[in-house]
Amino acid sequence: MVAPPDNDVLWARALHYQHNDGSPALSGVSLGVREGEILAVGGPRGSGKTTLLRCLCGLLPAQRGEVWFNSTPVHTMGPLSRERLRRDRFGWIDPAPVLVPELNVWENTALPLMLRGTSRRRAKTAALEWLERLDVGTKARKRPHELLQAERQRVCIARSLAPEPTVLFADEPTAPLHRADRVHVLRTLTTAARSHGITVVLATDDPRTAAQADRTVSLLDGRRVKTVHLPPVAEAEGRAACSLSV
Repeated sequence: MVAPPDNDVLWARALHYQHNDGSPALSGVSLGVREGEILAVGGPRGSGKTTLLRCLCGLLPAQRGEVWFNSTPVHTMGPLSRERLRRDRFGWIDPAPVLVPELNVWENTALPLMLRGTSRRRAKTAALEWLERLDVGTKARKRPHELLQAERQRVCIARSLAPEPTVLFADEPTAPLHRADRVHVLRTLTTAARSHGITVVLATDDPRTAAQADRTVSLLDGRRVKTVHLPPVAEAEGRAACSLSV
């Protein structure tokens, strides 16, 4: 077992994962993520982006390979240790907004902080601050069902940033947003990450979203590739949607 480089907060070597039907999701993916870096993981749908993020955060143990966080081997941790790691050091944004329906907006945003033991008052203050940054501060006392889908996603992003995680995993975080909103929300997310020293691993199939990152790695059919070329949608109908150079 070889320890990762000291300046990599996340490091993965030769990750392999197969779906239940036997199809490969990851086939020997290796990468390193530097502390404070915003890394975009690009590629078309089905390329393995979500699986890679889930393996890196310990949510989905790789079937083969190694994952290290700050020189600690995540791949040897048990389920409870991985759960504590995700609670205390990691944040996660899903492509679809998921909130607790019984809680109002600020309570949903403050929930990760309170689970860590932060007082209700301090958690509420932090939650309200992030909700304001993401332009949903006026919705703080509303319930999730009273919000538009785009507003619920902004709340989810605020919830992920409020605890100031060491690493934030964002799986297509702006997918539910209107095109006009995506740039603003992404800029808020990346600016907040940089100002707070948060490392971000961002999965996206949108080149404009990937352009907000410091660096991009590309996946295709579960493997890292040098470039992925996606033709216009009209040209892609009825034939393969990508070509690659390795």
